[in-house]
Amino acid sequence: MTIDTSNDGALIAALSNVTTATLTTVLLKKGLRNVWLRGAAPLNPGQPRLVGRAFTLRFVPAREDLATPASWSSPISTRAAIEDMPEGCIAVVDSMGVTDAGIFGDILCARMQKRGVAALVTDGVVRDVAGVRATGLPVWCSGVASPPSVAGLTFVDWQQPIGCGGVAVFPGDMIVIDDDGAVLIPADLVEAVTAEAVEQERLEGWIMSQVEDGVALPGLYPPNEENKARYAAFKAGK
Repeated sequence: MTIDTSNDGALIAALSNVTTATLTTVLLKKGLRNVWLRGAAPLNPGQPRLVGRAFTLRFVPAREDLATPASWSSPISTRAAIEDMPEGCIAVVDSMGVTDAGIFGDILCARMQKRGVAALVTDGVVRDVAGVRATGLPVWCSGVASPPSVAGLTFVDWQQPIGCGGVAVFPGDMIVIDDDGAVLIPADLVEAVTAEAVEQERLEGWIMSQVEDGVALPGLYPPNEENKARYAAFKAGK
């Protein structure tokens, strides 16, 4: 599938002001329930919300003849995959939820940061955590572990469909990450979801202002016809 990225600047700017919580609600209304990547939590709480196209990487279970330190020099390696990552992408790694083998350490994360990768998202773990933090690369993962990836995983491919945190991720899907985790927007729904999510944020901002003014929740959240009319008047007066 060819993905039109010509409007990505505006889409990313808009989505940067939308919470992942709002996005899951908008996507639920479109029938998409499985869009939150389980196990991908911010390594450093308070990291800024980030948005970018998914660049996918895939691991499978370790096999002793393939998962060796020598494999790091193979043409099919995490090192080669990193050199293919475009600026602004979010690397999404299928680590099968393995939590006792770190998929990336400080050197690989430093290279990703130098290449302008926006963030790393995985359902697995990282290693060399102090060094990873020092690189400044934003990371969403399941934690940390000392052993290297080959202790439990074999790297097999990049830029192919993967499963990360129980979610199907295709290259070019849009990823939004914040303190609530990582949410996927299918590539062909990005524009429609962005428009609806921006409006949802505006509505909820107005609802919050009403709550702060002491308005009761029934009929306000969600708004009944009377409050829909009040919200419409509010928007018209902006």
